[in-house]
Amino acid sequence: MKTLMEAEPEPIAVELDRTALIIIDMQRDFLEPGGFGEALGNDVKRLQAAVEPLKAVLAAARAAGLMVIHTREGHRPDLSDAPPAKVERGAPSARIGDPGPMGRILIRGEPGHDIVPALYPIDGEPVIDKPGKGAFYQTDLESMLRHRGIENLIVTGVTTEVCVNTTVREANDRGYRCIVLGDCCASYFPEFHEMGLKMIKAQGGIFGWVSDSASALAVLSRARA
Repeated sequence: MKTLMEAEPEPIAVELDRTALIIIDMQRDFLEPGGFGEALGNDVKRLQAAVEPLKAVLAAARAAGLMVIHTREGHRPDLSDAPPAKVERGAPSARIGDPGPMGRILIRGEPGHDIVPALYPIDGEPVIDKPGKGAFYQTDLESMLRHRGIENLIVTGVTTEVCVNTTVREANDRGYRCIVLGDCCASYFPEFHEMGLKMIKAQGGIFGWVSDSASALAVLSRARA
């Protein structure tokens, strides 16, 4: 049965048993001091604003029986899947693969690469390890969604203008309907966050819909009733 979620540019009818919650890159390396985000010169506290709204949505999604998928951006220890153009860009205080307070920066298996405790996956929730910005690039995300009959994606995570936007665009090209929860996403740059959401919902929803945690919780609570 379809239920209506408040969103922009207009409300969207969703069938929850064909909907998945995607949580993008809520990793210690991006959200906590000493990780890659801070090495790039960013104020990591800006990303932490998304944690509490997302925590509530995650709990409601679990209670409603939605498929929940987490992603992590990171690379193999030998950096064989890390393009030199990515590793060498800019002049950060530490690069991908360098030692940091939470292990080697943005390397799979290191403490900093893992998801923050408040949003940690539970048994049965897939974790997609991706080498790039988009969650579909060099991963098995699409096959997982197809096998479960998923048509709608509730998209959350960081950062709004980079990995969230890239994943939404990839999903849009593959025919998925994306609903981005604005307060469950964040950026190191408030103006990029705002513009990233505007891009998604522009021109009648060119890439998808933009909603918020309150609207998602209202829909998920009806599913449990």
